Amino acid sequence: MQRYDYTLYAAAVFAWGTSWFAMHLQVGVVAPEVSLFYRFATGTGLMMLWAVMSGQTLRFSLKQHVRLACLGACIFSNNLLMFYNAALTINSGLLAVVFSMVAVINPLVGSIVLKQPIQRRILVAAAVGIVGVALMFGPETLLSRHEGTLRGLGFAGLGVCFFVTGNMLSGRIQGKGTSVVSANSWGMFYGAALLFCVAVIKGAEFTIDMSPTYLGSLLWLSTISTILAFFAYLTLLGRVGAALAGYTTVMFPVLALGISTLFENYQWSPLSCLGLVLVLAGNVVALRRA
Repeated sequence: MQRYDYTLYAAAVFAWGTSWFAMHLQVGVVAPEVSLFYRFATGTGLMMLWAVMSGQTLRFSLKQHVRLACLGACIFSNNLLMFYNAALTINSGLLAVVFSMVAVINPLVGSIVLKQPIQRRILVAAAVGIVGVALMFGPETLLSRHEGTLRGLGFAGLGVCFFVTGNMLSGRIQGKGTSVVSANSWGMFYGAALLFCVAVIKGAEFTIDMSPTYLGSLLWLSTISTILAFFAYLTLLGRVGAALAGYTTVMFPVLALGISTLFENYQWSPLSCLGLVLVLAGNVVALRRA
């Protein structure tokens, strides 16, 4: 990894680490699929403006548009829809642990689809990091029983599958010479279109909460947690591979808990501190020779 790669890595962790708190601020008046539609519709406009101003093409063949539509369905809509549904029956700690499994699944699938070699130290680092994430949230949280827990885990598992599939699609698209900005512009467009259709089918009302909290969180999610996050993450994916890029999913729960400490009175225990040490140790192992 070069200096630019470390910058992308830090940007992805920051952007997604702050998204959990911002999404929490959106819960209430507006249906999740409608909030997600607002998020990616806004992201589409800003991303296309970026593409035009930087002189990057937005013209693609029908075959390329099919790939971009699949990218949008996987990574700019369905994966988040699955996690929103999972959050109805399982807690955020278990959700974070399930999502961090991307750090293990990414390199395994990447070795098959993108022909990237499996690096054992990345797998070891990911395993250590996932255990650390679990300890940070605490066994009592992860094992707490709720009605529909298995259904929630099923939704979360589907969310991971969509996310990893989107990773592989992005790798393939970048491998054919398409820029991340151009691909994300259309990917977000198709993702927003799918979210609109889901909202209409479910009969959700396209209302908007005019409170500063909702509008501020929407602005943050549309810019930092969408444009910056996906640009940084997918660019990193194309530059250093699925294994190292996937480790960001282990790191951003640490930042999310740090924010929760400041604003939601999260209490650190000796076990959660040990978990933090394990996550950071895994991060060192993953990046030291990259």
